[in-house]
Amino acid sequence: MNDKILVTYASRLGATVGVAEAIGKTLAESGLIVEVHDMKDVKDLSPYRAVVAGSAIQGNQWLPEAIQFLQTHRAELIKKPFAVFLVCMTLAIGEGKYRKEVEEFLLPVRQLVKPVSEGLFAGVLDIKRIPSYSKRLQFRISLMLGIWKEGDHRDWDAIHEWAAGLPALLIK
Repeated sequence: MNDKILVTYASRLGATVGVAEAIGKTLAESGLIVEVHDMKDVKDLSPYRAVVAGSAIQGNQWLPEAIQFLQTHRAELIKKPFAVFLVCMTLAIGEGKYRKEVEEFLLPVRQLVKPVSEGLFAGVLDIKRIPSYSKRLQFRISLMLGIWKEGDHRDWDAIHEWAAGLPALLIK
């Protein structure tokens, strides 16, 4: 087995891609060989020593293709060090007051593969990029009520800090 680490993601509007790339960069800076790929492009996990997988959250759950990735590769993932992360705008509300609720969004992941570490990160709210008119309207009303704030809510320091702790868990 080689020492390559796979960082893979499922994203809708790109915020999760940025988080995955930041995780990959932090792991590479620690001396690891890292590849970052969209889950839909990953067919074989045998070249990797460990896997870090992440998904955007929609409807309080990982994206369907992310769960499908775990189901497809479950037999191999349970044999490797495996870490997960999610990107969820709910974490941007009330200075993290919904963190416990967001942690529950990983329950289906934990039932498939036990992660060695979990990263929870806020995302980006750019209403004009939301494809559904009804969802855009809901977010606009929430903005007017002060529930959400538009913009990039990713905490790069927290992302790098979490990723910096992964090598000890992924390379054994």
